[in-house]
Amino acid sequence: QVQLAESGGGLVQAGGSLRLSCAASGRSFSYDAMGWFRQAPGKEREFVATINWSGDTTYYSDSVKGRFTISRDNAGNTVYLQMDSLKPEDTAVYYCAARNGGSSRTSRNFYDYWGQGTQVTVSS
Repeated sequence: QVQLAESGGGLVQAGGSLRLSCAASGRSFSYDAMGWFRQAPGKEREFVATINWSGDTTYYSDSVKGRFTISRDNAGNTVYLQMDSLKPEDTAVYYCAARNGGSSRTSRNFYDYWGQGTQVTVSS
């Protein structure tokens, strides 16, 4: 059974940093794109970042570009999201996602597997 397990969320002050991890199990995603999405209370789940299978192509939402960095370790079947210069508006549940396909996609409709999410809270 495929599982994606996020970790690394927590409470941080504005301007601080967090690093989220997503460990995949049940199958290898070495040839598949992966991404991060987030959902704030009362809002729809939105795209944050995505990375293609080889790690040489990444896309970010305008709201996090220049502050967040997505990366992956195919040997470890893990994807990361380094979040710097955090803002209160980054507060949300962050979800890891994986798709059956190597190219990156920014729409959640293209993703086939989802984690349970990890809470990130940024205080002002």
